[in-house]
Order: sequence, then C-alpha cells, then structure tokens
Amino acid sequence: MSDIYELAVSVDLRDELSEPELVELRWHLGIGPRPERLSIVTDFPVVVEDEAGEPVIEDEPRPLLAGSGAAWRIGGVLCSALAGRADLPRKGWSLASRQEIHPDEFEKAGELLCWLAGRVHDTHRQLDGVVSIGHLRFHESLMPEELQVANGQIVWPV
Repeated sequence: MSDIYELAVSVDLRDELSEPELVELRWHLGIGPRPERLSIVTDFPVVVEDEAGEPVIEDEPRPLLAGSGAAWRIGGVLCSALAGRADLPRKGWSLASRQEIHPDEFEKAGELLCWLAGRVHDTHRQLDGVVSIGHLRFHESLMPEELQVANGQIVWPV
C-alpha cells in the first residue's frame, strides 16, 4: 500500500517578492534554475554513508513542488506555474501547483507552504488569520481536505 497524497496549492501572492525570492520560488516550482543561495527553505539534511560506512548528514537541496508529467498514483498531471498579475486589480503573483507527496516530505513542503502563506493576498486569509493554502487528498480518497496555515504552522489534515 502506498502513502501518496495529492497536494494542490492555488494562491495569489502580494506584489512584494524580491528578485532573489522569485528566483528561488521558480526553482521550487521546477520552472527556473537553482539559485546560488537559498533563503526560503534553507536546510535539506539527508543521512548518507561515508567511506567507512558510517552515517553522516549532508545537505542535498531539492525543489519541493517541481514534479511534472504524468502522476504515478493520483492520476492526471503534475505541474506548477507562476504568473504575474501586473494587469489585474490585485497586483502580485498567481501560483498553482499539483504534486504527489509522501508524508516523509510534509516537513520540508510545509516550510515552503508556510512561507507562501505569509505572502498571500488577504482573499486567502480568514477572519481568524488562518490561511487556506490548498488541498490534500489521499490517493485512494475521492474528497480532498482543506490545507491550512495557522499561527505560522501548517496544519496537515492527516
């Protein structure tokens, strides 16, 4: 049995992202090169074996919402996009992403989603400050569950 979920994110971001932030965000979405310096999600620790067979921790940065092409378990297509909103009343950026995600990836993806939540237009923010950032659906389920960021923390509905 597989623990794969569909992660769907769709938000409008305010027009206050710096150029380095946009470069890193595009990299995380799989639509741009990796920046020299990471500032949104900075640590990507993995345990590997050294030459003596001992476990060591290394940093292996990877884009977090960069899946593309046919989905393995959830059906449909994996994709991400970022579009400018310069000609629209709410200036900024529109972001959409549909990914397959395993619970082992929740922590790092959650860091990126919390960063995004801090930059969304108020239309995504509820009266209590909770941000609706997207949806999560177990691959065998028919109905997705709302994915929220509350008090700076992602609330995974699993």
